[in-house]
Amino acid sequence: MDKTFNKKQVGLALACALALGILSGAAQAQDGQNPNTKAYLDDSRGSVVMSGTGLCWHTGFGPPPASSAECDPNYVAPAVPVAKIEPAAPQTVAALTPPAPRPVAEKLTLDADTLFDFNKATLRPAGRDALDSFVGKLRDISPETIMAIGYADRIGTERYNQRLSEQRVASVKDYLVSKGVESARVYTEGKGETQPVTKAGDCAGPKSAKVIACLQPDRRVNIEVIGTKVAR
Repeated sequence: MDKTFNKKQVGLALACALALGILSGAAQAQDGQNPNTKAYLDDSRGSVVMSGTGLCWHTGFGPPPASSAECDPNYVAPAVPVAKIEPAAPQTVAALTPPAPRPVAEKLTLDADTLFDFNKATLRPAGRDALDSFVGKLRDISPETIMAIGYADRIGTERYNQRLSEQRVASVKDYLVSKGVESARVYTEGKGETQPVTKAGDCAGPKSAKVIACLQPDRRVNIEVIGTKVAR
């Protein structure tokens, strides 16, 4: 009788001890002493209690256990975030490309009487001085086209005046080329007595010194240069 009683007492004591151990482990998990195993049963050393097949014992309390390398055979380590490197902003075309040269136009109107004697196509000294001044202005311009157009007054025949206007602009071109202007950039045209500056009815009467002086604005040479401004 005593032996039976003693065996029962020993068995009961072992069952109580085991139950106390399980509850103690569950309490430790719920208290959050080990955040990685709070849903698992652990022993007195804080290690997760494993079954004979290597599985972790779940306490049955709290939220579903977090995945861990120790207890989850399909555990995947979280990816380490990689800092995003923003590419350098490309330079704009405007910053790389210098501004385009500014196109300019220079126009000069010279009286034919300044360039030539009346009824002549040979440059006078005053005419050469006027053209020298024009060439000086070209130092600040890279010329692309230089156009010289000659006109004559109505005195004389139409054919004669056309030929005289062509000879005069040819003399102007030759002088410009002698001063270093590229010949291929200079274009000439003679328009004779067309496009007069004086109005119809002005300078009436036959040829005379007074009429010749009155028609002076019609005897002219227009020179126009188109190019780009040279940076200094």
